Amino acid sequence: MTNVNRTGTTLVEQLRALDTATLFESGARATMGPGIRMLSGDCRLAGHTLTVVCPPGDNLMIHLAVARASTGTVLVAQSHDPAYGVWGEVLTVAAKAQGIAGLVLDGSVRDLGAIRRLGFPVFARGTALPGTTKSARGTIGLVTTCGDALVWPGDIIVADESGIVLIRPDEAAQVLARAEERCRKEAAMMNELRAGRTTIELLGLDEKSGGD
Repeated sequence: MTNVNRTGTTLVEQLRALDTATLFESGARATMGPGIRMLSGDCRLAGHTLTVVCPPGDNLMIHLAVARASTGTVLVAQSHDPAYGVWGEVLTVAAKAQGIAGLVLDGSVRDLGAIRRLGFPVFARGTALPGTTKSARGTIGLVTTCGDALVWPGDIIVADESGIVLIRPDEAAQVLARAEERCRKEAAMMNELRAGRTTIELLGLDEKSGGD
């Protein structure tokens, strides 16, 4: 497993408080495609990534990653075939006991009802009933792809209903500062809108809309 530089938990918590659209507009390194979506959990997920790559139809490396993961880690897994359910209730119970924050999976899960009842955050492509073998080698802690994005181990990942963004640890403070400034500006705009002004005025869209 690759050694990675990690930012402090306070900074991760500050990033968790901001929606993914704001973080993306504030310089997050990458965003995952819309095929990876929230399947369970009722809050925004954030943490440092532990990357996992599995051969199609096998989840041995996911089991190993769960056993090795640090508290607060977000597993980011590439399964290579969404026809198999590579994650289910058993792994969810194990992950919660290990203190893993959540799962982002380029693939499918099963036992979704049980996962939801356990309150474990999962972002994936969907569900699939066929199970997997547990014998093929893959990788843990190396650069991989997930949702059409390149993911480095130790990246900060933030995921919510709107999408998933990736932030390099050495860029996190700058992204946070820009995002907080953006939130302040948007809050001021919302107040102006409530007072009766229009987006045409506030965004300077008169000329683009053909107005005088």
